[in-house]
Amino acid sequence: MAKSVNKVILLGNVGKDPEVKALPSGQPVANFSIATSDRYKDQQGNFQDRTEWHNITAYGKLAEIVRDYVKKGNKLYVEGRLTTRSWDDKDSGKKVYRTEIVVADLSLLSGRGEEGGGQSSGGYAQNRTSNTASFDQRPAGGDEYAHSTEITDDDIPF
Repeated sequence: MAKSVNKVILLGNVGKDPEVKALPSGQPVANFSIATSDRYKDQQGNFQDRTEWHNITAYGKLAEIVRDYVKKGNKLYVEGRLTTRSWDDKDSGKKVYRTEIVVADLSLLSGRGEEGGGQSSGGYAQNRTSNTASFDQRPAGGDEYAHSTEITDDDIPF
């Protein structure tokens, strides 16, 4: 069989607070959406923004991280795989399809005080395969540099 790849990488903003529920097995599952946008020129040469909404699902430990840290407006980096579920609509009897990204890796990019309540972990990353987390690599005693410059959170462009 030929090799195949099913991988999605997204960098975008959370559209609304995640919904976290438990499966019958007790495993937590989080559902939320992320908006990504791209810019293009229309026929008149004007720039236009196009927003795409993506359905995101996280299970287990990642769902708990989403529940505890992800809020509307947060900027997230998500890696996962595409999957499509289908079911019969109870009212119309028609088959309904939903394409979503199942999360394998998640990084919270919003800092404290940013949109979405500011409960972000400030760059915490959870990688299911290597169980790594980002950490502060600044040398001890480096505070003199921080006090010598007058940069506030408002000066940072992201």
